[in-house]
Amino acid sequence: MSPADRFAELVTTHSKVVVAVLLVATLAVGAGAANVDGGLTIAGFTSDSPEADAYDYARENFQTDGENTTAVQVVVRDENALSKESLLASLRFQREARATASVNDTLREDRAFVDLASVVATAAIHAEDGANASGTPSLDAQLTQLSGMTESEVEDTVARVLDPDASLPGTDPYSLLPTDYTPGATTADARVVYVFQDTTGATGDSLPESVAAAQLDLKSIAADALPGESFVFGAGIVSEESTQATGESFAIISPVAFLLIIVVLGLAYRDIADVLYGLLGVALTLVWMFGFMGWAGIGLTQILIAVPFLLVGLSIDYALHVVMRYREARADDPSRSRREAMRRGLAGVVVAIGAATFTTAVGFLSNAVSPIGSIRDFGVVSAAGIAAAFLVFALLLPALKLELDDLLARVSLDRRASPFGRGGLAGRLLGVGATAARRSPRAILVVALVLTVAGGAVVTDIDTSTDQTDFLPRDSPDWMDSLPGAFQPSDYSLVENAEYLQDTFVQDREQSTAILLLRGDVTRPGTLDALAAGRADLRNASSTITLADGSLAATGPLETIDAVAARNDTVATVVADADTDGDGVPDRNLAAVYDAVYAAAPDDAAAVIESGEYRALRVAVSVSGSAEPETVASDLRGVAAVVESESGVSTIATGQPIVNYVVQQSVLGTLVEGFLITAGVILAFLTVIFWTRYRSLTLGAVVLAPVVAAQAWLFGTMYLAGIPYTTETAIIAAIGIGIGVDYAIHIGERFVDEYDGTNAADALSRTLTGTGGALLASAATTVAGFGVLVLALVPSLQRFGFVTSVAIAYAFLASVLVLPSLLALWTRYTNAAVARGD
Repeated sequence: MSPADRFAELVTTHSKVVVAVLLVATLAVGAGAANVDGGLTIAGFTSDSPEADAYDYARENFQTDGENTTAVQVVVRDENALSKESLLASLRFQREARATASVNDTLREDRAFVDLASVVATAAIHAEDGANASGTPSLDAQLTQLSGMTESEVEDTVARVLDPDASLPGTDPYSLLPTDYTPGATTADARVVYVFQDTTGATGDSLPESVAAAQLDLKSIAADALPGESFVFGAGIVSEESTQATGESFAIISPVAFLLIIVVLGLAYRDIADVLYGLLGVALTLVWMFGFMGWAGIGLTQILIAVPFLLVGLSIDYALHVVMRYREARADDPSRSRREAMRRGLAGVVVAIGAATFTTAVGFLSNAVSPIGSIRDFGVVSAAGIAAAFLVFALLLPALKLELDDLLARVSLDRRASPFGRGGLAGRLLGVGATAARRSPRAILVVALVLTVAGGAVVTDIDTSTDQTDFLPRDSPDWMDSLPGAFQPSDYSLVENAEYLQDTFVQDREQSTAILLLRGDVTRPGTLDALAAGRADLRNASSTITLADGSLAATGPLETIDAVAARNDTVATVVADADTDGDGVPDRNLAAVYDAVYAAAPDDAAAVIESGEYRALRVAVSVSGSAEPETVASDLRGVAAVVESESGVSTIATGQPIVNYVVQQSVLGTLVEGFLITAGVILAFLTVIFWTRYRSLTLGAVVLAPVVAAQAWLFGTMYLAGIPYTTETAIIAAIGIGIGVDYAIHIGERFVDEYDGTNAADALSRTLTGTGGALLASAATTVAGFGVLVLALVPSLQRFGFVTSVAIAYAFLASVLVLPSLLALWTRYTNAAVARGD
């Protein structure tokens, strides 16, 4: 008796024990589901790299103004955002925010609001106080001052504050205005207000709940206090609306997906009990998956949302194969009992299911080599879920079906149904592959080869991107407005707001700040001269931003030294003494210069000069939000090379935009490396399996070939459709190979089981109308399950659904059209007379 027969014997003979043990195991594993973090987060894409290490070093060793804070951007959009009424509205917004306890409790102690309205009001108060002016007046004093001024007086004060030749302490007012603002003008169509909140104690990139909630309150306050087109943008608002949009998407998607799956399963099974068995198995598989996530401490992210869809498709595939082989066994010999039929059917399919489980799990585990944590989690969770699907559908479902069918038989419901694919339209369609394999296999393979080569040739030309706006919800299409009230999604403007901020203002956020990090002896003569040369190159770079007054939007040692020297005579004297060539840049005695700056302005110095032995310098440069990451990386790396060569101090370009670019390259590396690992492991495994069972060393390669072809077709489709290869579609290689191998193994294993050395045509026909029927139903349900993701409000989910549906469709077509022709030629040219190695 073969191992497959012994396995089937165990399950069918001890069905009650199998059901009891697995249900208890399900409860034990499923208990972990309570530990899963239900707060959906946007997947964080980080990688291990020198740039990432340098970025961490910069954040840990320099005390920047935003340390332990998060900044909310309040954009005031008005016909004239510099008018008296607009400035007053901004001050009233501040007053209302401070009067709201939930907001006020989260504000940082010093300079919680950075607002041009406060700059103007303070300048007006100081102008009236004259020599007695000092400090920052209270908010009430600012409101009183502006309220008592005429429009022309406010305009004059605005002109004085924004005079390009003016030198005001504190915030540069140009940083609060659009980059296209004309210096000296007293009108502007927008300005930005920064609200800083204290995030002390926050873990990772997540905000404390109180901070996130306060941002939502700020949004409500702004809606009442500021002009109509004004808006508030912050991490808490992004998280809340993204979670809400995803939930609303699935409120629409889930019923549609469920209805489609039920329709397909109903057509395939034509038996309500078998449909319910399959759905129960799907539910149990998902319980195992969420239980594993809970025990493993893995939270739910947007990428992991795809795993349940994947497991639903794979579970339905397994269920269909088990039930249809059971039905075939009963149809081939009506005298067989239910247990005998299940024993024969399960023995005939369990090897294919086991092999598919291993290869599919390997396909997803290939993502474990990814340097991107969220993709690693996806691979691990998927593999665990796939293993659970095998336990449920190779052990629990057959045993449970026998027990329940026995109960139904006792009330005269001994149901019999024909396997899907035998006869009818489905049978005729599935027979096309066998007919083509018999009549013109070479033509089929030539067409497949041409498409495969074409698809493979464009892999390196597929765009890669990690634009964070791709993960933000977009406003729903108009047709969704006609849905019943409970299903109508909210209106979302996050993408438009994010793009407006990126295109209009200098962004101080991490996503829009690149960094030059110098590490080593930064007191060496010439170090600051090298930075000055680099600053000139940065000003001319296409990705960096210059303010309206022509200065580079950057904060570094040079800018800090100049600013401190301008207001401190002692520092100015030390700088002048250290500047031997008169160019304004100290070129000797740099330790003394750093000492003087630290003594005069320790907070400013700590942001750009590492304290202690002076082993590092930090230059932060604002980059355009619309600049391509590759351009940013190229510009900053070029400058870093210049600074390092001229200073002799190790210099690296880093910051979030450059780390993102490194992640993009890691994504492409994941594709290539993961594909090679997966294909190699699967090929070796299939070779061992087919040699052990059938003494064939070549059949494994034959079965794997259509899977590789389908993957190439997918890349070609992505290229033609202009779909980028991004972090959320990085897992398609695993899905395409994993599910594709599943389909191909079922066809290959069934064929050699039916083939006796002479009846290739008949074996292919029986394979495609038997196993092919289960594959057709499985592919249809899986494509439907993923396909409905195109209805999501989040673009990344839309793309993922489309790409995955295409991947599964190609895997099915390759298995039922290309693989039969390969098998026909394999039998012809190898003179294969399959030997049983059981």
